[in-house]
Amino acid sequence: MDDVARFNIDRWQTLVEANAPFTRPLLNLDAETARERFDLEGLFADLTGKDVLCLAGAGGQQSAAFAILGAQVTVFDLSEAQLNRDREAAAHYQIPIQTVQGDMRDLSGFAPASFDLVYQPYSLGFVPDARVVFAEVARTLRPGGMYFFAMHNPFYCGLSEAHWSGDGYSLKLPYTDGARVSIPDPEWVYSQSEAASVPANHGQRESREYRQTLGKVMNSLIGMGFSLAHFSDTRDFTGDSEAEPGTWDHFISIAPPWLAFWWRYEPV
Repeated sequence: MDDVARFNIDRWQTLVEANAPFTRPLLNLDAETARERFDLEGLFADLTGKDVLCLAGAGGQQSAAFAILGAQVTVFDLSEAQLNRDREAAAHYQIPIQTVQGDMRDLSGFAPASFDLVYQPYSLGFVPDARVVFAEVARTLRPGGMYFFAMHNPFYCGLSEAHWSGDGYSLKLPYTDGARVSIPDPEWVYSQSEAASVPANHGQRESREYRQTLGKVMNSLIGMGFSLAHFSDTRDFTGDSEAEPGTWDHFISIAPPWLAFWWRYEPV
């Protein structure tokens, strides 16, 4: 286990203890809300019997949604604390979900062409080189399978609401592929009462991320046999340009923080 993995395990333990919103299992889903959870683009008609891998995506949210819609779900994540949330969701809905602990950079425990869909919520930037992950996904996807991932907008990686200058949000960090960036958590991450148990000076109250330049991401996937099916720079968030400058809502209305992609695996 390297320093990257050790940091991420400690980091997600902290977030689970704080009950951050993205660590809470969703226990009130039905078929309609389950589909809304992941298929905002309307790309899937029927998931019954499909093999789905939730990659570095534990927390009891996506896995429950896929299983409710009839998929055969495997969750693969580095954090045992997060995987426990998936087990909680599985018990709540009485649905089968397989959980496996491991590093997204090594999917060797899965046979080639094991999955119809690999769904990776925001986690790609937690490792220095996304290409390692892409190669593992390509090996485990079946031809015609789909790969979803969300990532930090690489042009704004390291920029936050705290960088309000009185006139705008100032970009200062070089656009360098693989550069490590520390990003303080937005206040909403710790806005719940559970945050009282996490000291304000706790060392993991910021993420350690690595800039993945857009050209490298796009060209790497194309070179591995993927074709782009859908792209969004406004998925899963809304900002408010009238909000107080220097707040999260104002910031994301000026600088979209995340990008989301659907890719289809079509090897030659």
